[in-house]
Amino acid sequence: MLTVSDGVAHGTRQDTSGEKVAEMLAAGGYAVVERRVTEDGVEPVAAAIVELAGIADLVVTTGGTGLGPRDLTPEAMARVIEREAPGLAEAMRAITFGENPHGMLSRGRAGTVGNALVVNLPGSPRGVEESLAVVLPALGHGLALLLSEPTEHN
Repeated sequence: MLTVSDGVAHGTRQDTSGEKVAEMLAAGGYAVVERRVTEDGVEPVAAAIVELAGIADLVVTTGGTGLGPRDLTPEAMARVIEREAPGLAEAMRAITFGENPHGMLSRGRAGTVGNALVVNLPGSPRGVEESLAVVLPALGHGLALLLSEPTEHN
């Protein structure tokens, strides 16, 4: 998993959203093989995603999806993503309608990088909890398809 945050990278902010991602992934049966932090910006985020996609089947990012001037995670994804998985991002935004008006400001994306599925989550613990809860049930099936493992469709 990857936390994208200038503040966390520079030690001026605690990684509360990263803690929430790790907690939820573990509860969902996923092993977090590496946790990494990078500062905001297209180049560092893109490089970190590619590196993590080389060692994990699932890469979950938190942060950098809003409208702030340094929120460039979607632009980094545009550089490295091979196949878009728009339903995941759409579901994450849709779940917040009527509950959290800030959710519709998230520009997170999802898709494949090599043999890894990459999902961008917002940078707040609440945004992580809302977003990851809605897509977590679909991730196992998506990974099985991506890795050509047997599914109920095969």
